[in-house]
Amino acid sequence: MTSTQNKSQTFISLVSGGLDSCVASFSATQQGQCALVLFFDYGQKAAKKEFQASKKIAKKLGAPFKSIALPFLAEVTQSALVMNDQVIPQIKMGKLDDRTESEKSAAQVWVPNRNGLFINIAASFAEALGIQSIVVGFNAEEAITFPDNSANFLSRAEAFFQLSTLKGIQVSSPTLGMNKKQIVAKGLELQVPFELIWSCYHGGRKMCGQCESCLRLIRAYHLNDLDKKLQKDFYYWPQEWKKTAPGKQAS
Repeated sequence: MTSTQNKSQTFISLVSGGLDSCVASFSATQQGQCALVLFFDYGQKAAKKEFQASKKIAKKLGAPFKSIALPFLAEVTQSALVMNDQVIPQIKMGKLDDRTESEKSAAQVWVPNRNGLFINIAASFAEALGIQSIVVGFNAEEAITFPDNSANFLSRAEAFFQLSTLKGIQVSSPTLGMNKKQIVAKGLELQVPFELIWSCYHGGRKMCGQCESCLRLIRAYHLNDLDKKLQKDFYYWPQEWKKTAPGKQAS
């Protein structure tokens, strides 16, 4: 969405409950109004936590919330995000920017055509409701290993919607091109309620602090001097950072 758009323009936001979609949604409200938050339950291990986070984010946005179940996606995928007999991959903090390691991790949590499916469903809602824009939360870090998180994906989606929708639904991502550090910084600027988000592949009482998604958020918090959130939100965080976070590590 561009700066020429005004508050009367509405959009549908796809929210997973995580950092990127949360910040993207709040950022988009600077130019328009969120008319609907869509959340997708495809049998992921963190579905309950993501649902709760997304619903709270929708409330903060002042938008209606709709959860859509996609049980067939769990049936056709072999992703560790869904399969209970597969372990969620872990990667060391120092290897987050190692493309070989991150590609290996990405392959284990890949869900076939997930984002493609999500935005197509959102486009159906948008066209039916007379809404022209869909907002998603993508980032530069994961675009390297997840092609459906990239600018190329967005441009091709819009090209497809020129044919599959009558008015050519638009798709935008205010966080596109930002790394996680920059997304957290943007969230701080917008006073995004970080206490609501869930960015972990697991569905425990706290975020695990060991999966790739957690590690990227932990690093972003640390680089924005938010170490105080580590003890509160995560079970684990890097040993060398413990001295900067209050209290003791949760067991």
